Amino acid sequence: MNETQMSELSPELIAELQQLTIYVLIVILLVWILFAYNVRKTLLLIKPENQIILPNQAWFLAVPLFNIFWNFEVSKRLAYSFNNEFFDRKVAVEDMPTLQIGNRYAWSFLIYNIPFFPDFIRLLAFILCITYFISYWYKIVQFKSLIEEHEAWKQKQQSDED
Repeated sequence: MNETQMSELSPELIAELQQLTIYVLIVILLVWILFAYNVRKTLLLIKPENQIILPNQAWFLAVPLFNIFWNFEVSKRLAYSFNNEFFDRKVAVEDMPTLQIGNRYAWSFLIYNIPFFPDFIRLLAFILCITYFISYWYKIVQFKSLIEEHEAWKQKQQSDED
């Protein structure tokens, strides 16, 4: 909205819009925190020698503006960490799991955050960003579950041997 349009709105409506904006920003920040927590918990399941990113570095995903860059790093490093972990465990999974969807999310998030792009492009990037974000999170949860299941199976095998 430009200044002329803003001056035509009632003060009550402006106050409500500001309040709504604050609520939306808080929800977005909470979602980023939950996502960072999930990535951190996933990294804690990966052996330290297989980690390309430290678990506590996942919290940078919740830092506004910095996360535009950090999404690319997490996408790459988490995929390498998964790759190393599954190779050590001798579990057959796709090569570089989560890299493709993670990069798609990172690029759509970057495009959405470029302010001088036309609104239509930013809207499309936003829709893609939400879609890829959900898909990426789901894929991370799937591989986290696979690691947990393999660990439980390994412990069961060891207890059967004893």
